Amino acid sequence: MTAIIVIALVGILGALASAGVFMLKRPKEGEAQIADKRMARALAVRVGLSVTVFLLILVAWKFGWISPKGVPTGR
Repeated sequence: MTAIIVIALVGILGALASAGVFMLKRPKEGEAQIADKRMARALAVRVGLSVTVFLLILVAWKFGWISPKGVPTGR
C-alpha cells in the first residue's frame, strides 16, 4: 500500500512540474492555446491524482490495511 501511495505522490509532483514547464515555456505565435490546454490538462491530472490518493488512504484505513502510528509522547 505504501508503494502505491508513494508512486501516486511522485505522479502528482510530475504533473505539477509539467504544468510549470508549460506555464513558463514561451509558446510561439499561434501555439498559446495549445500550451494553455496542456497546462490545464496537467493540473487536472494533478488534482485527480490528489483526490484519488486521499480516497485511497481513507479506504485503506477503513479496511485496516494501514493504521496511524503517531508520534510517541512523553519521551
